[in-house]
Amino acid sequence: MAIRGVLYRNLPYHIITRDECHLGSYIRRIVTKHVSKKTKMKKIAFALIMMTMVVSSCSGKQKDNGEKTTKTKNEMKTIPLTKEEFLSKVANYEKSPEEWKYLGDKPAVIDFYASWCGPCKMIAPLLEELAAEYGDQIYVYKINTEEEQELAAAFGIRSIPTLLFVPMNGEPQMAQGAMPKASLKEAIEKVLLKK
Repeated sequence: MAIRGVLYRNLPYHIITRDECHLGSYIRRIVTKHVSKKTKMKKIAFALIMMTMVVSSCSGKQKDNGEKTTKTKNEMKTIPLTKEEFLSKVANYEKSPEEWKYLGDKPAVIDFYASWCGPCKMIAPLLEELAAEYGDQIYVYKINTEEEQELAAAFGIRSIPTLLFVPMNGEPQMAQGAMPKASLKEAIEKVLLKK
């Protein structure tokens, strides 16, 4: 009579005889059948959950009826800037490197950021809100320091986010690091709008 050992997942190791081997294969079939039923149930449950999510996300969307919306003053957004746009809209530091002369028609906040920067991502929505809130009173510009390295170097940007507050008259003021919305509003009110 041959003897061999069988180890089941939750059963202790024991030795069974050849006659008992048939019982072991029977148990394996039952366990396998049970596991496959369990797996099928999990797949069905997963599919139902995914279908529910798809249906619920689609039902929340509104259809576009072709009406165009016009932007009002208070729906302003942040404006990305390249070096060329900076030279024409903000200040041409190449023509007059000795003197700061702001070229804009209203004060501006300039955000020097990078796409990988965590604090930059934190203040981005705040700047969007402030651009909408102050609408026609200020510009909110954004400069990607990875793409516009020359601009970042010209202003000595060593850490990001760095905000440059540019009033209509006078020298710009720089702030480094993520600021809370209240501090940003205070800086806009005191430095840019002089309230």
